[in-house]
Amino acid sequence: MSRPALLAHRGWASRYPENSRVGIEAALRAGVACVEIDVQLSADCVPVVIHDASLERTAGVAGRVSGLDARELAAVSIHEPARFGARFAGEPLPSLADIVALLQDWPKAKVFVEIKRESAESHGVDATVALVLDVLAPMRERCIVISFVERAVMAARRLGASATGWILNYYDDDSRSLAEAMAPDYLICDYRKLPAAPAMLWNGPWHWGSYEITDVEHALALAERDIQVIESMAAGDLASDPRLNSGCHAGNSA
Repeated sequence: MSRPALLAHRGWASRYPENSRVGIEAALRAGVACVEIDVQLSADCVPVVIHDASLERTAGVAGRVSGLDARELAAVSIHEPARFGARFAGEPLPSLADIVALLQDWPKAKVFVEIKRESAESHGVDATVALVLDVLAPMRERCIVISFVERAVMAARRLGASATGWILNYYDDDSRSLAEAMAPDYLICDYRKLPAAPAMLWNGPWHWGSYEITDVEHALALAERDIQVIESMAAGDLASDPRLNSGCHAGNSA
């Protein structure tokens, strides 16, 4: 068994605001060389880094991401007041370009970029994927474009993404057939949806990833089942254990 690779889910989101520059950089400084971020589109079709279509949970204000332009969103503080109070007040909602610029200082870091369903459906799959890939161009070879939306995964491959990943809603025969047709580089699934051990996972041209794992022993048990990427909001904490690989080693292009 090779050491499973850590993936910082929305940065070091257990200790810092999710999808924030400060949380992503903290995970990198902790030695996690692979991060996952979420992308939505602003009203003027600029990719920005936020999970929800609404600003309420992470910014504590009313409004939708798609209702504000990039300039207005850059003034929004995503300090997650319900979790952290005023500790991170003023932490700006980053654009995807902001995170690409940050990662220029971390030339070995890789990033899983999740295209969210709301934006893909509102702005069109191909248009959304094309906008994201354009911003990722300076470091495209270090990026894995992922989505729950299978058409977005297929569009990313067709439009030149170096690597792709499909996040499964279901682990069933229909999903397996789709996965075999799509042949993504990664299949990613909530561990609670996977069949119970010792059942083997589907074989294919992909590497398996799973989330949300916060315990080293759990990560190692999943690795025994050939899950090579461990996605965790506590990746910065897990990185201190030598049994886990802080970098993303799986795959030819990722």
